[in-house]
Amino acid sequence: MMKRYKKKDVDLLVARIKEEYELAVKRQRETCEELKEENRLLRARLSVLEGQKSEVSAALMRAVAEGEKIKQESAAEADSEKKELKLLAEKCRLLSERLTQMYPDVEDVQEFETFTNALREQLGEKPEEEEEEETGFNLDDVLNPKEPLDLGNLCRELGLMEESDE
Repeated sequence: MMKRYKKKDVDLLVARIKEEYELAVKRQRETCEELKEENRLLRARLSVLEGQKSEVSAALMRAVAEGEKIKQESAAEADSEKKELKLLAEKCRLLSERLTQMYPDVEDVQEFETFTNALREQLGEKPEEEEEEETGFNLDDVLNPKEPLDLGNLCRELGLMEESDE
């Protein structure tokens, strides 16, 4: 059984639904406008942050490049200073040898020779006597031989080649 509605009840119902609908649409529009405004503000902030990001990135790249440059300069300076110290140590060694030949019994000369050896050790060098004792041959003899070199014999002496029955 169908119930019949009066026009007045239907009009009231439609009016009430229309008001609720308009209120919901109004709230949706306000929410939409708020979201649009927030989106606009966030885009502006994002633009600023992206600009800052590129600046920071460029600054980091410059800092890394500058750090590498400083490392290279420091290494070059350290190498230069080490070369200077090695030259000084060599001059001290030569002077010590000359003084030892001229004044073999003087205590100061022996102290200077001890200082020179300590300096060379600090620079990672070994005194010549130790080098000759450890290796068993003199490098000067190899670089400036007094007689023709027999490489086969030399390799056998150094244990680099086995004895061959010829």
